[in-house]
Amino acid sequence: MTRIRYPRVAGSFYAGSKEALVRQIEGCFNHKFGPRGLPKIERKGPRKIAGLICPHAGYMFSGPVASNAYYRLASDGLPEIFVILGPNHYGVGSGVAVMEGGAWRTPLGDVDIDTDTARGIVERSGIIDIDESAHTREHSIEVQLPFLQYIYGSSFKFVPVCFLMQDLDTCREVGDALAETLAGRNAVMIASTDMTHYEPHRRATEKDEKAIHAMLKLDEELLYSVLRTHNISACGYGPVTALITAAKKMGVKKAELLSYKTSGDITGDRSGVVGYAALAFEK
Repeated sequence: MTRIRYPRVAGSFYAGSKEALVRQIEGCFNHKFGPRGLPKIERKGPRKIAGLICPHAGYMFSGPVASNAYYRLASDGLPEIFVILGPNHYGVGSGVAVMEGGAWRTPLGDVDIDTDTARGIVERSGIIDIDESAHTREHSIEVQLPFLQYIYGSSFKFVPVCFLMQDLDTCREVGDALAETLAGRNAVMIASTDMTHYEPHRRATEKDEKAIHAMLKLDEELLYSVLRTHNISACGYGPVTALITAAKKMGVKKAELLSYKTSGDITGDRSGVVGYAALAFEK
């Protein structure tokens, strides 16, 4: 019997029923801060995208920004496997944790974990543990799945990787393992992060512009330097670093900023905002 990881934030971060969730996702795509249209899979697309950076707040806040990344992904072709990298907000479980089997459930259905790929990543890293406990409460990976399910249905598998440890050496080691495991595969990595937290809109935007500049340069050392120097409270810098490390080894030549907004752009309250960015990394 398949082990099921039940949704933790359905009904809060995103709608809790299938019909309402489909409407909510379509609202994100059609939003003025989204691509303003529904995605269509280009089955003969170029498949140049190796990675995405997406936010993970509630869909009412960050969904329109995230939809820009998923719209671009749909036009790029049909990936077979996703590795979704997210920070561990709750301090539960191993420093870097993978689930190796079972399925994750959302209101749109179940998504199977690719066991062979999960084990390959663990074997090549030496630092990643197989640990389900790290994933039981965490939302940063979960909120990516309904977007993928809306586009691809159940035609894909994925591997969740949760980062409690986000130091540079650890994240580079994970990135190296990802690159080795995914070499020659029809795969996409998704790094889940929000940007600056709870600062005035103008200050958050200025800080996040510096961090995004480092991401666009594919420079993980610069990213860490900028985060320290400017005290930037992005929560998923480790997943982003692992993505950048792997992407460079997998032939990625450029990164593109698809969208940046803050919660203040959505709500109108700019006194204390959270920043959201969507980027694509292409070979």
